[in-house]
Amino acid sequence: MNYTEFIYENRRWLGGGFLLTLASCFGQTFFIALFSGELRATFDLSHGQLGGIYTGATLASAVVLIWLGKTADWMRLPVLSAIVIGVFAAASLLMASATSLVVLALALFLLRLLGQGMLTHIAMTAMGRWFSAYRGRAVGVASLGFSAGEAVLPFITIVLIGAMGWRQVWFASAAVLLLAALPAVYWLFRVPRTPMAKPAEGMARYDNRRGVEDWNRRQVLSDPVFYGLLPATLGPPFISTGIFFHQIHLMDEKGWDISVFPAVFPFFAASTVITSLASGWAIDRWNSVVLLPIFLLPLGLGSLFLGLSGASAMAGVFMVLLGVTIGAGQTMSGAIWPELYGTTHLGAIRALMAAVMVFGTALAPGIVGWLLDIGVTMETQLLFMAGYTVAASGFLWYVMRVIQTARSSEAAAV
Repeated sequence: MNYTEFIYENRRWLGGGFLLTLASCFGQTFFIALFSGELRATFDLSHGQLGGIYTGATLASAVVLIWLGKTADWMRLPVLSAIVIGVFAAASLLMASATSLVVLALALFLLRLLGQGMLTHIAMTAMGRWFSAYRGRAVGVASLGFSAGEAVLPFITIVLIGAMGWRQVWFASAAVLLLAALPAVYWLFRVPRTPMAKPAEGMARYDNRRGVEDWNRRQVLSDPVFYGLLPATLGPPFISTGIFFHQIHLMDEKGWDISVFPAVFPFFAASTVITSLASGWAIDRWNSVVLLPIFLLPLGLGSLFLGLSGASAMAGVFMVLLGVTIGAGQTMSGAIWPELYGTTHLGAIRALMAAVMVFGTALAPGIVGWLLDIGVTMETQLLFMAGYTVAASGFLWYVMRVIQTARSSEAAAV
């Protein structure tokens, strides 16, 4: 089955996943960061102070997500989606009306928990559970919602902030969520999908010595491979969030116009789309694990170029390379957990990994902002980020070999 046939035959469920990831953009760092200048001016905050509040709110959301994400295992997904989108819209209204630091922190907490956290979690859990033979493609298509938002929202948001003010933009976001996203996702997801009969070419029983096919979260937490995958989970969100959240400072440091980064987001979106679709095909052809040693390297190369060069065109190069890593990472993260641990407890397992990812995004604004406050430039930090990706890629190669060796041993024992 080619991509066109696959999308057409599964348009209902893929469309719901796409809309969930698109709606999640209102709680993603790249969107919230567009308001950083207005937030710092309104509440009289430094880079480090705003980053610290953002970090605290995101860390709290990561902790709650570990518990809240389990609801995807027992609650009907259309109902859960509608509830989350409704409360997410209320969080947007809270953000629009924030007049104190306490209300700002609460709004950021809810936006991060429900947007970046739960909406993304529901979409990827649905794709992982409802698809088997073409799970990689399903995740890749659903992930295009991120790319669509990244392509259009930055420019539109900058224009709207200038035309109507930052608070009114958040009111508009709430209206879009309530009037468009909520009814559409509920209607699309109200008919559950039965996974295809053909099993995925993955590693769901890569280590069956426990005598089980589908692991629960306690068993996953006792698996060394789970901890070996943490560099792949933490690295991209930390680096991308740190750069996106402090993009205004980076452009000031480089002497670039404030429109440089918003203008090149479409390059990032296009690169992410192409890589998501290509990696989805590759995962269905082989498995997610083979991507582990290589998917971080484009991000490392982009960070190196951005740290060393003062040319504004390098922002576009960085965004293309970042899109390659993010596109492959998004697709891989949606497919690797059911491949390794099965689908029975997928909501609980994915909630744990989503919390780890959110934790990475939580650390970045505060750490990068604190380093800026003490005089460590973004250019210097970018070089360290590039070094991390190289070291992590070497370690992930070892993790890949451990998984493949365990799988080969189990196959030989059968």
